[in-house]
Amino acid sequence: MSKLVCFIFSGLLFVFGAMASSYANTPESALPAQQAKGLTPNQEQQTQQVVKDLNEPMYRPLIERYILDELKAVRQDQQALRAEYTEKIAHAQLETADRAIVYTTDTINNVFFILTATASILVLVGWNSLRDVKNKVEDIVNSRVSAITDEYEARLKDLEEQLRGRSEEILNNQKKITITNEIHSLWMRANLESDFATKVEIYDEILNRKPEDVEAIAYKADALLELGDIQEAISLCNQALEIDSDYGYAYWQRACAYALTHEHSDALADIRMALDYSPNLRNELLHESAFASLHDNDSFNEIVNG
Repeated sequence: MSKLVCFIFSGLLFVFGAMASSYANTPESALPAQQAKGLTPNQEQQTQQVVKDLNEPMYRPLIERYILDELKAVRQDQQALRAEYTEKIAHAQLETADRAIVYTTDTINNVFFILTATASILVLVGWNSLRDVKNKVEDIVNSRVSAITDEYEARLKDLEEQLRGRSEEILNNQKKITITNEIHSLWMRANLESDFATKVEIYDEILNRKPEDVEAIAYKADALLELGDIQEAISLCNQALEIDSDYGYAYWQRACAYALTHEHSDALADIRMALDYSPNLRNELLHESAFASLHDNDSFNEIVNG
């Protein structure tokens, strides 16, 4: 659907461009006809100048619609994949059962042929009675059929366990994809949201789906610092560092919290750790408002100066 929409827009753009080019190249002899439509020569010149000054397309692609269509296509592909695997599993089970039945039937027929020949030979060489032959044949057939049945029951059981494990794996992957899509949508909402209280709620929704997401924890701490909840922000930074001790942004947020409470030694220590793990944060040292109280600190200026 998204490709069809892009194709239609491209076609409309081409048509409008051709019309604009044709209109701009209208000869002077056509001016009376245009004036007959209510346009003066001055207005006609202004119109042609506006058309010539166009530097970009007069439309904007429907980005949001494109993303929604792509997500819908992914969902439909997952459903189609699940249906395809279900159909393949059913065909495999039927095929295995058919093979087992054919094999069992052929084996029993061969056994009966062998037993018939054996019985004939035994009768010829002097078995005492047909009853003994019958009992012997029944015992042999029953033991053989029982062995074949047990063997194929074991094989079918193994196949069923493998298919069940594969189905569970597919369902788990589909669940992970769904959670990933939801988390991605929540991150997009958080980036577009300007209210920090609402951002905290969005980060909580992300953590409900992925409790050990250190990035969500650190960004929630950042939002809490903006709301003035410094102690809770420090607690979240500690939680993030317990999960991933190499995450530089968590040290940075904790340094901001310590700087706001004028615990300068702890703030400087966390700044050094943050720069060790994330050197690109050095460009933000002088732009971070939380470090305003450190601008007169010699150690802070040494860090800024490298």
